Amino acid sequence: SIGGPAIGNDGAGAARFRDSDDTTRAVLVDSVTMNPAVAQFRRRVVSISSIIIGCAVVSALLPALLVVALFIDLLRRRSDLVTSRLALMLWCFLGVETLGLFELLAIWLTTNAQSEARMQRTYAATRHFTQRHLAAVTRIFALTFKVTGEELVVPGPLVIFVRHSSLVDVLIPSRFIANVHQIDLRYVIKRELLIDPCLDIGGHFTPNHFVDRSGRHTAKEAAAIAQLKRGLQANQGVGIYPEGTRFSRRKRDALLGRLKGPARARAEKLRHLLPIHSGGAMTLLAAQPKCNVLFVGHHGLEGLTQLADIWQGKLYGRTVTVQFWRERGETIPESRDEQRHFVDSCWQRIDDWLETISNPTETPKLV
Repeated sequence: SIGGPAIGNDGAGAARFRDSDDTTRAVLVDSVTMNPAVAQFRRRVVSISSIIIGCAVVSALLPALLVVALFIDLLRRRSDLVTSRLALMLWCFLGVETLGLFELLAIWLTTNAQSEARMQRTYAATRHFTQRHLAAVTRIFALTFKVTGEELVVPGPLVIFVRHSSLVDVLIPSRFIANVHQIDLRYVIKRELLIDPCLDIGGHFTPNHFVDRSGRHTAKEAAAIAQLKRGLQANQGVGIYPEGTRFSRRKRDALLGRLKGPARARAEKLRHLLPIHSGGAMTLLAAQPKCNVLFVGHHGLEGLTQLADIWQGKLYGRTVTVQFWRERGETIPESRDEQRHFVDSCWQRIDDWLETISNPTETPKLV
């Protein structure tokens, strides 16, 4: 997942943003006690070799894997053949990642570091492999996408706040913003995702920030996030998942148990979202220059926070509805408190929209 950092203080603490699977991934990317260049080299040796070897092994064994998967589906009486679909998805994922690595290798060999040519070719490569990833997921799991408000995406520059509820929704900005409208996106990405070599290498060829969510470097993280807005052009934007983690009922309940006062009151109003974090998202909003703000809501990917959820058949055949809202940069208030109220009201609008879709008898609130 891509998310905002645990900087600032909304009463929840940094632990709010640590997913259960982050600890293992953090082992390879944590360079607190290691020279950064050494840590990067070690990480990339492991991650790149894992993808390429994994792709070769799975490709060679794919017929046998599909037979075993089909047998498991028959034993489980799964008419949707979800185990077989997961086996195909694994093969497609490793294949797309391997193609992406070779494309990034060609960019590295033929362009200069920090050059405009390297950045533009990397943006194009990123659009290629995110498009392939989503195309594979869509076809293998028979997904249908319905998009409303897509005309609101352009022009930029943009700050983009995206709902985060599943393993799949990280591809939505790439597909419906970057790919359709040729918008070059910079991201606030959790540091644990450096374990993905395409994200690691491509993310360092273009302006992005891999955020340390431990809360140890608050000022440093805030400055790096604010820096992402510098020099934004009309065909560019900065994306963040401002909840900082994937939404689930369990996480919402746990958060409400920790929050007190105004922060708890804000969170209680939200039924389908976690509150926007007061650190990374608010830092990005307040940083100069002011930009138009694009809010991205989606429905249909709920309850897909782990691979086990997909194996239970929860992804197959879903219809995913994506909705865009746009706020002009000049409408963003100047004071921090007013900016907090501004984003809370916009976030509440998405929550009301989600409630309307979840309960169609409700009156729509698309203000």
